[in-house]
Amino acid sequence: MSIEEIGVAEAKRRFSELTDRVAAGESFLVVRRGKPAVALVPPQRAGEQVGAPVGFAAFAGAMADWESIDEDMSAIVAARQEAEDRPAPEL
Repeated sequence: MSIEEIGVAEAKRRFSELTDRVAAGESFLVVRRGKPAVALVPPQRAGEQVGAPVGFAAFAGAMADWESIDEDMSAIVAARQEAEDRPAPEL
């Protein structure tokens, strides 16, 4: 599945054309300042995830499947409490 990226200004100029192409099965990722803003996908694909999740929401979503998070976090905190701080580097 290949998704063409297109800038917001270009998508606005070509909206009618893009609508026809999406209806024919193509998909577009509209980007604003290099970051995904909107996905134009055919209606039958509207529920699919188009791009990889980004930012904190992606991290939080990944943690939702982490079944042993409580035990793992307790182990990390316990190990951190026993750790000694490193001296600051000399600059």
